Amino acid sequence: MQLPDTGNFSALVREKMRQPDAVFMCCDDGRVFSYADYWSLSGRIANGLAAHSVGVGDRVAVQVGKSVEALATFLACARLGAIFLPLNTAYTPAEVSYFVHDAEPALIICEPEKFAALAPMAKGRCQVLTLDDAGGGSLVEALQKQPDVFADAALTWDDAIAILYTSGTTGKSKGALLSHGNLASNALTLAKTWGFTAKDVLIHALPVYHTHGLFTATNTVLLSGGNLLFRRRFDVDDVMSLLPQATTMMGVPTFYTRLLKQDKLTRELVQHMRLFISGSAPLLAETHAKFHDRTGHAILERYGMTETNMNTSNPYVGIRKPGTVGLPLAGVEVRITDPASGTALPQGEIGMIEVRGPNVFKGYWRNPEKTAQEIRADGFFITGDLGQFDKDGYLSISGRGKDLVITGGFNVYPREIETEIDLFPEVLESAVIGLPHPDLGEGVTAIIVLKSGHAAMDEAAMVLELQKRLAKFKVPKRFIAVSELPRNAMGKVQKNLLREAYASLFQPQRRPV
Repeated sequence: MQLPDTGNFSALVREKMRQPDAVFMCCDDGRVFSYADYWSLSGRIANGLAAHSVGVGDRVAVQVGKSVEALATFLACARLGAIFLPLNTAYTPAEVSYFVHDAEPALIICEPEKFAALAPMAKGRCQVLTLDDAGGGSLVEALQKQPDVFADAALTWDDAIAILYTSGTTGKSKGALLSHGNLASNALTLAKTWGFTAKDVLIHALPVYHTHGLFTATNTVLLSGGNLLFRRRFDVDDVMSLLPQATTMMGVPTFYTRLLKQDKLTRELVQHMRLFISGSAPLLAETHAKFHDRTGHAILERYGMTETNMNTSNPYVGIRKPGTVGLPLAGVEVRITDPASGTALPQGEIGMIEVRGPNVFKGYWRNPEKTAQEIRADGFFITGDLGQFDKDGYLSISGRGKDLVITGGFNVYPREIETEIDLFPEVLESAVIGLPHPDLGEGVTAIIVLKSGHAAMDEAAMVLELQKRLAKFKVPKRFIAVSELPRNAMGKVQKNLLREAYASLFQPQRRPV
């Protein structure tokens, strides 16, 4: 989507608010916010941040539950010129400490119960405020005397608006630096591609520390003038009750597998809906088919990344092919290259997916070497995902470089988990893989070789200890002891063989008839 020659994200939001009294959010706590209410709240928060010495270019780290105030803090940062840094609420203090050290935020906003653990991380002028998912905490208290009128900073499309950390299989997490133009162009493109208008009502049950819920779902509606049914978490009974009121829903595959378990999911229940969208993890063709049979709706699957927002989408009008992520979005170029040489490959061949467009991030925070490795001189970003185009131009994700595991829509990087498991005294070595899981998409699984003299491992004790070091979604669902790990001639662990050997681990066992 072509943006005006001058402007920024917050100016675009202000320009799009043609009906400020229209409802923007209906929250599960009973609160209702118009567009004018939301804009005023962001103004108060911007004034509050400024009162705590947050200025243009400063980072604001936010690890809080889902609330209107949390979402409005992002818009407040955009208006102030600060850089929003969302952090998964499941991250442990040890994990958060790395992000704080790397990003050096001027302000940390956390849940009240985490204040004691995070407060010691504040160094120099950095301060720590609290915010709970009911809209309370020291941040909100500090806003009581703040005006709701704020003079937005003079920013450009190229100015930074957010840092989202994305891990690699080796080394430390790296922060993807996104610009005002990245988010604005992608949201406008998605609104047009998916047919969003002011008449839309979107069920928003996604977290807001992830690009899916924070940017894709929210900004697409925000710039279309629609309404969010804003839920703090996904509850299948709650979502079922909302379906007759809504027109659209965005979710991860887990949402759809859980809806399919409900006998009340019928064509009549969703006759008011016009679109179901799935992303953040591969949607099984089986799930796609079952949902279509039950509801008459073909789930629209798309493909995006932290560094790029959305890249491709199955069409709103046209064939939605199960097992594919559709066609490149308008203004976005996607090519398939040979992973070794970088040479473009013809249609039908599997290779590295590379992306170029206004949605592609500025680079990695304070990491020019990694930026140069991942963004080519011609502007194409090397995604690390493998894929191929079919004869109709639809993209399929064939696999993932770097052995990334996606569980319940969350990225898990095996090397991080393996490092922690290998610290156990009875463990010689480990390999972490993702296996097909009927609810989570992939289940994190640890294959372990025990040291000589150890005949067994205490799986329950391992889980308890790992939960102290890692976010809960990273902790393996199963631990399997083996005598040795399969390796190739170069000594590299062949994880593909492990995935094949244990592919049915999480699958329901069929009873003999």
